[in-house]
Amino acid sequence: METISSTKRDKKPKALIAMSGGVDSSMAAKLMQEAGYECIGCMMKLWDAKDDEQTPTRTCCSLDDAEDARSVASRLGMPFYVFNFTKEFENTIIADFVRSYENARTPNPCIECNRCMKFGKLYMRAQELGCDCVVTGHYARIEKTGDRFILKKALDESKDQSYVLYQLTQEQLAHICFPLGKLKKDDVREIAKGSGFVNFDKPDSQDICFVPDGNYAKVIEKYSGKAPIPGNFVDKNGRVLGRHKGLIHYTIGQRKGLGISSDAPLYVLELRIDTNEVVLGSNEDLFAREVTVERVNWISGKTPEAPFRAKAKIRYRHKEQDAIIEPIGSDRARIIFEEPQRAVTPGQSAVIYDGDEVLGGGIIV
Repeated sequence: METISSTKRDKKPKALIAMSGGVDSSMAAKLMQEAGYECIGCMMKLWDAKDDEQTPTRTCCSLDDAEDARSVASRLGMPFYVFNFTKEFENTIIADFVRSYENARTPNPCIECNRCMKFGKLYMRAQELGCDCVVTGHYARIEKTGDRFILKKALDESKDQSYVLYQLTQEQLAHICFPLGKLKKDDVREIAKGSGFVNFDKPDSQDICFVPDGNYAKVIEKYSGKAPIPGNFVDKNGRVLGRHKGLIHYTIGQRKGLGISSDAPLYVLELRIDTNEVVLGSNEDLFAREVTVERVNWISGKTPEAPFRAKAKIRYRHKEQDAIIEPIGSDRARIIFEEPQRAVTPGQSAVIYDGDEVLGGGIIV
């Protein structure tokens, strides 16, 4: 995607706005328009929800969402399109989700969706439309220092979404805008209300769009065509404690739904693919200091040459913690936390911070 050259200054820069139907992306469109951009609104149709599967107030991609986005675009006087990426979404995001669970990992599909869809497929569509940037309603900030772009946390840390954006590259950051990075959510709703947006008080989507009822195992069975294989619950010493329903029903740190009676609370410590066993133990057994990550993305585009001190977080709602980061080649790293961390979960992402700057991150192995 070309940057805006001096020969183009006589016409408006063009922005492709990813609109979900929610208030955040709607406000992003308004702010870009006020900043002087020629805006094109669009929605990515990623998942074909059946009527009985939709919970429109909790997920995205519903017909109501599309109508809300179209209403806002119309009010702002901008064109609006729906791009059908359902097949690509199924072949990448859903397939990766299923494959991860089958390999005893607990993925975060929103991170993969950002990487492959919003800043992959949609980024390419923006190029085709001659747009200068892709705009989303994420709460994060992009700043330029010298010839380098940096990703930073939102000023409103209660809404910060930088964790799910650590896969962004220098090229992408040069052509992405996050207009809400300096705003608070309450202010966004208030401005949207004053602007007459129909979705000013619409609840945020919270569930994974293709798992609207939270039943991950049902989705995995549907797309894999395989029934989960029951096996044994065991303790750390291999003693059989009972029978489980299949590895896809469990994740590290889980306590509820085990169906095991015990004098002390039991938690999932490990999922063993080779023996089809779920290892149970105490809460104290869940803590670990070291984490290894793969598929690491360094946002600067350069792999650090030596270990360094920073902070890292191992899940979205986790507070970043002091750690030493040891790069291992170009795409792996070891994170050694100052204090042990609870329920380190393979498949989740560990994201590395220096203050409010995101340095990068990777998938926990």
